Amino acid sequence: MIQSRVHVSDLREHVGRTVTVCGWVNTLRLQRKMQFVIVRDSTGMVQVTHKRDDGPLEAQLEALTPESAVKITGRVVDAEQVKLGGLELVPESVEVLNLAATPLPIDEQTGIEHRLDWRFLDVRRRTATQLMFAVQTTLEQGMREYAYAQGATEMHTPKLMGTASESGAEVFKLGYFGRSAYLAQSPQFYKQMAISAGIEKVFEIGPVFRAEPSFTSRHATEFTGVDVELAWIDGVEDVMAFEEQMLAHAIAKVADSHGEAIREHFGVEITVPTTPFPRITMAEAHEILRKGGWDPEGIKEDLDPEGERSISAHIQEATGHEFVFITHYPVSIRPFYHMRPADDPTVTLSFDLLWKGLEVTTGAQREHRYDVLLKQAAEKGMSPEPLQDYLNAFRYGCPPHGGLGMGLGRVLMVLLGLESIREATFLFRGPNRLTP
Repeated sequence: MIQSRVHVSDLREHVGRTVTVCGWVNTLRLQRKMQFVIVRDSTGMVQVTHKRDDGPLEAQLEALTPESAVKITGRVVDAEQVKLGGLELVPESVEVLNLAATPLPIDEQTGIEHRLDWRFLDVRRRTATQLMFAVQTTLEQGMREYAYAQGATEMHTPKLMGTASESGAEVFKLGYFGRSAYLAQSPQFYKQMAISAGIEKVFEIGPVFRAEPSFTSRHATEFTGVDVELAWIDGVEDVMAFEEQMLAHAIAKVADSHGEAIREHFGVEITVPTTPFPRITMAEAHEILRKGGWDPEGIKEDLDPEGERSISAHIQEATGHEFVFITHYPVSIRPFYHMRPADDPTVTLSFDLLWKGLEVTTGAQREHRYDVLLKQAAEKGMSPEPLQDYLNAFRYGCPPHGGLGMGLGRVLMVLLGLESIREATFLFRGPNRLTP
């Protein structure tokens, strides 16, 4: 009878029976009288124990190499002395599905950049990294659940654009049948077009491209964005409320599904945030930083990473909250399509969301009035011609709306306490990395 595969995590239910385990050779201990092979699958590790007998099994086990893919059929035995789950597998047959070359190109001491060259092997050998992708799946599921429950429609917008979006900076240009095309920096304009098309709540989880020559731990040239756009809003507060509820729902789902495993592998306690999140204006943020000893002359209109960390630390100390919305960014550092309040046209109805000192989201109420958009684009020195397809969406009755763009990798970074976005991505793309 052909044995069906059993995962390592389920072996306890099969003590005394013959089963088949498929996985990779984790380690080999080939002693004078005994052969011990630790086999790893996606659920755990088991010790294969064989007493040398000069038979074919002994020769097969002796020829194994670390990371070889194997299929081992054997009897599951209770063995209290075995640290790995108190079980061992006594083999009856060994099938080598793919013998791994030696030596392996990476080991436990290999640095992140070289590990990225061999990412498939790196992920395979790291239980924590595999857990990270399970957490990412649950996080996305939680975000989608919340968006669906609010009646949002999931859209898939083009990533090829005929004109450079926004200012034309930081876009990748490519050949397109004898003319130029650009990779989308954001689904921003298309989300707004969907709002104008009468789809009241829109979201997308998809690739975003930024031609930024940034080599920081939080920048990537291609990343996964979580984008939302909401119609018929009363103000930017509606957008912030949607985001904090969506994040709270998704993080609660992660805590429920993976809380214990995250504690074990990352040493992080998942805290489900309470809502609402604290909110402070950019002017208030500057005031807090000045009181903290920053040189007022040296403070730029925006916050640098140190400023973001300082504000987050201040808010956490004052409120106990890990999240904070910074609102009312100056017009000079926001795009032309951000709405400005009637009582203070020097600022925008926009926000960034900081989580433990890292910016994870930018959002705003959009300007939906055609004449105002034209005026604000002209103020930024932008010609209306390349923007015509975008501007047309506002000429025929576009409702008030607002939205946000969130970096999935950054959220994972903070959630799991990772040091770099390189670790929060399957195959990282940066200015110096286009492979594997």
